[in-house]
Amino acid sequence: MADLTTQPLILAGEGWADYGLVDSGHGRKLERYGAYRFVRPEPQAMWTPRQAEWDAHGEFVPGSDEDGGGRWQFDRAVPRDGWPLAWNEVNFTAQCTPFRHLGFFPDMAPVWDWMRGMLHGRTDASTLNLFGYTGVGTLALSAHGPVTHVDASKKSVAQARENAGLSGLADRPVRWMIDDAAKFTAREVRRGKRYDGIILDPPKFGRGPTGETWRLEDNLPALLADCRRLLDADSKFLFLTVYAVRMSSLALAGLMAELFADLPGTIEHGDLAVREDDQGRLLPTAIFARWSNPG
Repeated sequence: MADLTTQPLILAGEGWADYGLVDSGHGRKLERYGAYRFVRPEPQAMWTPRQAEWDAHGEFVPGSDEDGGGRWQFDRAVPRDGWPLAWNEVNFTAQCTPFRHLGFFPDMAPVWDWMRGMLHGRTDASTLNLFGYTGVGTLALSAHGPVTHVDASKKSVAQARENAGLSGLADRPVRWMIDDAAKFTAREVRRGKRYDGIILDPPKFGRGPTGETWRLEDNLPALLADCRRLLDADSKFLFLTVYAVRMSSLALAGLMAELFADLPGTIEHGDLAVREDDQGRLLPTAIFARWSNPG
């Protein structure tokens, strides 16, 4: 049976040429995205910024509702249609979205590295990316075999396909699906499908393409149970990330340990974090739980 590691881990991402966490503190963070710098809210940055003043092109000012809302304020011109960035061989478009992020999640970079390490040497691995968003993780996985990319947003899937073209990877074996993640996964179970790896990054709340309602605390156990049914003793991993919830990573790992009890491997949990460029201070961004089976 899968062994549960109770000691939490920190999976820390370092900056790269096109992204970095410049500074953080007083509930905000300053980041560089290529040639542009932005300030965004970050409640977990409870310390004092290292820099007395921040020079940024724009800032996202949150609304009064802690679950959403707000607007961008720009001090200098920023391309409203986005600008190109890259992570390794994957090229994509960054853009200031109404949801405070910039079209990808840079703290996922160590997760992309970890998944590729789990599939090292493979070119035939079949993987599933649920809530795949703009496809950076999908394109990272596509080097190792066919990927099924699922997101309920038609706009996000279109952007993911554009990113594949920007990367010169449009001919990679990716199945682009505009669908409700839970319904799609349940259908895959009924079809008897199997995957070598699954990554899922569910939102706290969301709606499917035909109005389906997603609430993390209510719907995650059933979705994770169906994901387990798509894996077997020869599969390599499942990686689950959760943002902006009052929940422990140990709770995620406990649920996973129950569902994966009949498989070999290890279950781990902890925090995702990003390291500041100069100081090495770590800013936590999300919690995660993962099952791995190196074999």
